[in-house]
Amino acid sequence: MRFPVAHSAREAVMEDYPESYELIFQASAVDDVVVVRRTDQAGAGGSPIYEDETGIVRAEISARGEVRMLASGGHQAHELPVTARRTASV
Repeated sequence: MRFPVAHSAREAVMEDYPESYELIFQASAVDDVVVVRRTDQAGAGGSPIYEDETGIVRAEISARGEVRMLASGGHQAHELPVTARRTASV
């Protein structure tokens, strides 16, 4: 039996994280849900950085689901999501 081999230790660690998350922000009437996908980058805490398709919503998400929102431009002040949940596998 053969197992896939990661090219580096960092690559192996990144594969342990989900491909995408849904960030759920509490809004007045209904919750706002933003889907973010894993990038090749890692944040200051060593966890992968996830971003939405526009690149505006960026977050470092730990293996325990802890979210740290990251600014993608000047003068941004993101609200913290209420929940980060893994998206269903396709």
